[in-house]
Amino acid sequence: MGMKPTDFAYHLTTYLSKYLPGKAGISHNTILSYRDTFSLLLRFCSEDKAMTIEKITLKTLTRNLIDEFLTWLETQRGCAVSTRNQRLAAIHSFFRYLQIEEPGHLFTCQQILAISMKRTARKVINYLTLDAIKTILEAPDTACLMGRRDLVLLS
Repeated sequence: MGMKPTDFAYHLTTYLSKYLPGKAGISHNTILSYRDTFSLLLRFCSEDKAMTIEKITLKTLTRNLIDEFLTWLETQRGCAVSTRNQRLAAIHSFFRYLQIEEPGHLFTCQQILAISMKRTARKVINYLTLDAIKTILEAPDTACLMGRRDLVLLS
């Protein structure tokens, strides 16, 4: 006699194979990214937490576990904050779905949905100076046809 699927296994399968492509209309690449997030979560649970994947239930998925998973992504896997945030977005999406499907887990869902994105350092955008722009625009030889074309493309 085989092992009965857990509530987590049922809902994750339904979420990835029916809800996202059907009702939510999510792109194939986004679904693959979300799937990868849960593959990593399962790996974390199995390798780092010594959990049996077949025994993971919705009750197993606590805010503390998700926080530890996000930390693991950054510290053990070397993921950037933006990657961590992308994985969290996938988890948030699943738990928004789960709130409707399993209202008995609403409190846990809301605790996980309350995990905030980490701020990333904004990259400073360097602009060309006015003199640099003038130098670039003066570079094409406007005496020939190709030079005039280049000037038009640059302007």
